Amino acid sequence: MATLTDISAVDLRGLVKPGDRVIVGQGAAEARTLTRALVAQRHHVGRFEVFLGVVFSDSFPPDGTDGIDFTGYGAFAKSVALSRAGRLDPLPMPYSRLYDAFADGRLRPDVVLLQVAPGRDGRRESLSLAHDYTVAAARNARTVILEVNEDAPWTHGAELPEDLRVDLRVRAEMPPLDFGGSTVDETSAKIGAFVADLVPEGATVQIGIGAIPDAVLASLKGHRDLGIHSGVMNDKILDLIEAGVVTNAQKGRDAGVTVANVLFGTKRLRDFAHDNRALWVAPPPVTHDAGVLASLNRLVAINSAIEVDLTGQVNSEIAGGKYVGAIGGQPDFVRGGLASAGGRSVIALPATAKGGTISRIVSQVANVSTPRCDADAIVTEYGIAELDGCTLRERARRMIEIAAPEFREDLARAAHAAFGG
Repeated sequence: MATLTDISAVDLRGLVKPGDRVIVGQGAAEARTLTRALVAQRHHVGRFEVFLGVVFSDSFPPDGTDGIDFTGYGAFAKSVALSRAGRLDPLPMPYSRLYDAFADGRLRPDVVLLQVAPGRDGRRESLSLAHDYTVAAARNARTVILEVNEDAPWTHGAELPEDLRVDLRVRAEMPPLDFGGSTVDETSAKIGAFVADLVPEGATVQIGIGAIPDAVLASLKGHRDLGIHSGVMNDKILDLIEAGVVTNAQKGRDAGVTVANVLFGTKRLRDFAHDNRALWVAPPPVTHDAGVLASLNRLVAINSAIEVDLTGQVNSEIAGGKYVGAIGGQPDFVRGGLASAGGRSVIALPATAKGGTISRIVSQVANVSTPRCDADAIVTEYGIAELDGCTLRERARRMIEIAAPEFREDLARAAHAAFGG
């Protein structure tokens, strides 16, 4: 068994150098024993950069991380505060390309901090809760440090590569971070019910994180023989597996297996995932690959947005002049859903923001994350706008119908000015 070092004996000077880019695990896969030590020792190291994904922890507060520059592929959960403070410099790249960019050196990784589950029964350690771009970065990094967590599940599809060089293994001081999901309010529940109507029996579902995805999953409890091929798996998907709704029997590939790139959930999900051959934690070249997605049966890709305009253009990145979202896997799954036999692309969002004072259906988005040519179904709490095959004028009419009533008149004026009719 590999030797484990206590974090109290680790001096990060020399392992992390000034100017380095440090890649850390995201979400529940964050190696928190290491990231907390990194922040605590930052002034001894000298100024360096941390590349972030989804952040659930309090490891990187804006007022307690001076001396660290932050980049990342978006602003999620706790990293939104860094973005609002002007501390996060986002990388506008689809999730599918991150893996290749770290693998081929377009993005330079110097130090990689990974949380892993111990090797079991003669098998190597497992990447456990995330098989994402960090492993591609680790192959090219100068320094790779593993945080070995006894409470992390050993997951299939995520065994640590045999040829990966590891410089240090540290004993985890805490279990993986729990993510219990979001509170589903009345608006989210209405949206979830509309989206569920677009999911046929036997469909393969992709979902994200947040109140609307959780509401969609709750609304799918009456469906049968669903499959999961998604960037994210959470406790709400586990609910559907345990209820017999998700069987993965009709996916067209990976029969009987739930496929996900990251696991964001609680101990209940971790216990389910441990050594479970019916769950595969797969890398982006599997979970987000265009050819793989096109080969799935009836893939319904369900994604969110900050705002959508009258032509179906989607902004999922910027609100109020601040970067508070991401491109993420949206373009990968939108086009994957459209390429799948019987598949769909669904963008779901509340009709308003800031207590109903701002419409999220707008005349024209200033920042386009997904173009109008890929628009299929847009859903708010007021209904479904089917846009595929519609002209601009017809799209505008349908989008106005799912906007909040108090904004429809202004939107109609904007549509008339832009498209006539």
